[in-house]
Amino acid sequence: MAKKAKSGGTKLVPLGDKVVLRRQEAESTTAGGIVLPDSAKDKPQRGEVVAVGDGHTKDDGSKVALTVKEGDRVIFSSYAGDEIKVGDDEFLLLREGDILATY
Repeated sequence: MAKKAKSGGTKLVPLGDKVVLRRQEAESTTAGGIVLPDSAKDKPQRGEVVAVGDGHTKDDGSKVALTVKEGDRVIFSSYAGDEIKVGDDEFLLLREGDILATY
């Protein structure tokens, strides 16, 4: 069964092999203590899974469950997915194949 991401009264339900992530906050200072403006911050490639789809569909029509689950912390490709905003919350919607690792 697919897990749902909630934002206010809206539920995000990813389809198939899609995953909804909440991106980790960008670092606001460097290791040397320099404060970075928003325009200089790199978007982190790490996040937390908030919802998962119901799985991959095989050629015979059966479903294979996704390997990540709600609450997993993951590392993903830098240009993966689509950023979506629901209310005041921002999420990243991507395919499970764009996830590189869990940690």
